[in-house]
Amino acid sequence: MKRRSAVKAMALTTFSTPFFFSQGFTSIKKLLSVEEQGFKSNWENWPDMKWIGPEFWGNRLQDWEISGGKALCNISSNNRALHILTHQLGSSTKDFQQSVIIDWKNQGLAGNAGAYAGFRLGAKGIFEDYRSAAVFGKGLDVGVTGAGQLMIGDKLSEEKLDMAQPISLSLTSRFNNGNYTLTLSASAGENNKNSIVFSADYITPLDLQGNLALVAHCPKKEENSTSLVAFSDWVFQGEKIVESANQVYGPIFFAQYTLHKNTLKLTAQLAPLELISNLKVELQLKKGSEWETAQTSDLDPQGRIAKFRVEDWNQEEMIPYRVHIEVPLADKNQEFSYYGQIAAQPKSSDNLKVAVFSCNADHGFPDQEVAINVEKHRPDMAFFLGDQFYEGTGGFGIQTSPLEKSYLDYLHKWYMFGWSYRDIFRTIPAAIIPDDHDVYHGNVWGEGGAHAPSDEGWGYVAQDQGGYKMPAEWVNMIQDCQTSHLPDAFDPTPVKQGINVYYTDWEYGGVSFAILEDRKFKSAPKNVLPEEAKVQNGFIQNRDFDIKKHYDIDAELLGKRQLNFLESWASKWDSGVQMKAVLSQTNFCTVATLPEGSIIDSIVPSLPTPEKGEYVDGDAPTTDMDSNGWPQKGRDEAVRIIRKAFALHIAGDQHLASTVQYGVDEFRDSGFAFAGPALNNLWPRRWWPKVPEGHEPFPGGTKNTGDFEDGFGNKMTIMAVANPYKSGYEPARIYDRGTGYGIITFDKDVRTMHIECWPRNVDPIANPEGQYEGWPLTVSQKDNYARKAVGYLNTLNLEGVENPVVSVFKEATGELEYSLPVNSNNFQPKVFSTEKHRVVVRDSSKSIVKTYAGLTLQGADAEEITVNFAE
Repeated sequence: MKRRSAVKAMALTTFSTPFFFSQGFTSIKKLLSVEEQGFKSNWENWPDMKWIGPEFWGNRLQDWEISGGKALCNISSNNRALHILTHQLGSSTKDFQQSVIIDWKNQGLAGNAGAYAGFRLGAKGIFEDYRSAAVFGKGLDVGVTGAGQLMIGDKLSEEKLDMAQPISLSLTSRFNNGNYTLTLSASAGENNKNSIVFSADYITPLDLQGNLALVAHCPKKEENSTSLVAFSDWVFQGEKIVESANQVYGPIFFAQYTLHKNTLKLTAQLAPLELISNLKVELQLKKGSEWETAQTSDLDPQGRIAKFRVEDWNQEEMIPYRVHIEVPLADKNQEFSYYGQIAAQPKSSDNLKVAVFSCNADHGFPDQEVAINVEKHRPDMAFFLGDQFYEGTGGFGIQTSPLEKSYLDYLHKWYMFGWSYRDIFRTIPAAIIPDDHDVYHGNVWGEGGAHAPSDEGWGYVAQDQGGYKMPAEWVNMIQDCQTSHLPDAFDPTPVKQGINVYYTDWEYGGVSFAILEDRKFKSAPKNVLPEEAKVQNGFIQNRDFDIKKHYDIDAELLGKRQLNFLESWASKWDSGVQMKAVLSQTNFCTVATLPEGSIIDSIVPSLPTPEKGEYVDGDAPTTDMDSNGWPQKGRDEAVRIIRKAFALHIAGDQHLASTVQYGVDEFRDSGFAFAGPALNNLWPRRWWPKVPEGHEPFPGGTKNTGDFEDGFGNKMTIMAVANPYKSGYEPARIYDRGTGYGIITFDKDVRTMHIECWPRNVDPIANPEGQYEGWPLTVSQKDNYARKAVGYLNTLNLEGVENPVVSVFKEATGELEYSLPVNSNNFQPKVFSTEKHRVVVRDSSKSIVKTYAGLTLQGADAEEITVNFAE
């Protein structure tokens, strides 16, 4: 990292006799007493741990720890900064001072003028938010180099300090005639025999506005795993410093929970406190004015989570909760709490509103507008459907070994996710499921949990062979962090390598959600397609290879276990459940085009963004086998099962929002799917297909809507799609890429799903018409199985029960055709063959079942069947 010079025409002075250190460092600490917006670090009172404390954010998490009462930068690398969260340099032109003691640890870098440690002043991120500055902040670096010289920006003192001794470093500011003068003072050792004072003038007020941080830096070519420096006694004060005590983060960062069949499961995410012996994490519920401990948990030493499970949850009203710990400090025991609410579960008769998110790069961090705008919808649930972060989140890439460091590397990115979105799921239940980037893959073909040969590299070569590149224990750790609060897995048997599974169903507010794992069981295309296909990153490189001729290849999509789960879920309607939906990482078709002739999608980020209303010509549908449009046979199997439950499919991953209706044998013979937009879009996919003559768009839609086949030949009816376009908002890489979130309302009275698709920066109250073009859309429950009927069975007159569940089976095979709770007095089952059928009508609330066998197709004057549960 090149030092940022914020100093304009600096007048520099080096003093041989230090005025600031004339009375030694003891007087410095007295001068900089913690009064008048002052602060003093407290590391000396904390036990040793792999975290730096609640007032601080370290870049990266694994690079900062408390050791021996000091803040240790345990690596020698570039741009390692430790930000104070609770204090910033404000916009006033008042003065401030600060001091710190620096122990230079890496003697191999002693004498290296490119390495330095000290203060970062006025750090600013992309957005005017202390969190943006804490992660991405650039500012004016001042301090001492490995060669012992004082530095202010790019300017160095001539005199040098002895870096073998602790350095007492102090900074003072003085505002005069519109600019600041900064004065650095430093001495080596306790006797101050080797002291320097160094000044710079003409520093603008803007350069001294923003975050305060400590910085430890060495050039990339010099980096190694040796600790660089340790800081202690960081003290600052002054009227220019603005305090916001509520901006601490941790040691309890966030928590997420679900309620399912009277069971509360909650996972709390904590800091790396595992070195503190006998630490207990408490889940407390507020009863009246008192907090009562409902359960106590240990801290998991890998994911640093605490898991809670409360059975027989029958609360009808909202209950406040807090996650509570007590940390033994040297001077006292300190208590910490994270507060939230266990929501009152919506009644079966109430509408259920869910918020849908996925694909969260760090371009918009800390994404405050998303949390603000989503809250205005007042959702009942939140779904985060994968890619909660990307490998580049935080600006440092990934660290894949050693294992403990890779745990912390993951947590650094995961903590950023929570910092952005925890207020969305603080008071409502949430489903969070990992996708490929969450496990450090561009694409994952899980091959039933196999190991990907990461020794062959981290790119396409390993990835295309299928499996997981990271170790199984690491994969289990991230799954535990993200999914351990979900209802219990349908079949918890681990897959290969002992990797755990989490696919399950979740009933809430009268809706049952099947939660799938798209990637874990999926075959790697390179392993099952003929070698002549020349697969790279899931794309066929041989332009003469026709994937549509390989429908019957032996390839898994969801795997037999998940298909069995879906069959069971489709047939089962518990009491109170009136509607169903499927949650997964990605949808079951490929809504994407690329310039015709493209054989891989690496060009996507560089494609030009069109003007709003412009139609891009020359594209063709892609054959991206990372999508669930492939394998086609597995896709059709899944869609056929899902439609038996009249379920809506809700997904993420695609970076391109769309609402489609699936077709298997014919267009529009199956259910609807909503793929939500990306929160922050690294990969702005698009849908600009050639439109044949006579094409009919979806009613009211643009010409790229209507009936199309994707690159694999899957039938899909595009109802709406949110292509990227030039929005006029900045930063363009956020707002020109179709970013946002979805809102889906399940109306159990009229049995519809109302689908909304919102740009992330639109206030839904101030601009209620501000959705992406084509939305909102409303689809009916019955249309989620829109297959054309061959005929109808006898009409059922339903009496004495609300919402009886009608299930239709083929008589000869016993195969379920579909199952549906009926909210009307009359229902005539449709069927798709002339075979005999069996109809089962069930009152879920009373466990009463009536069966009618041997039913055949009926004419207009057919005898009705009276089903009376009151008898």
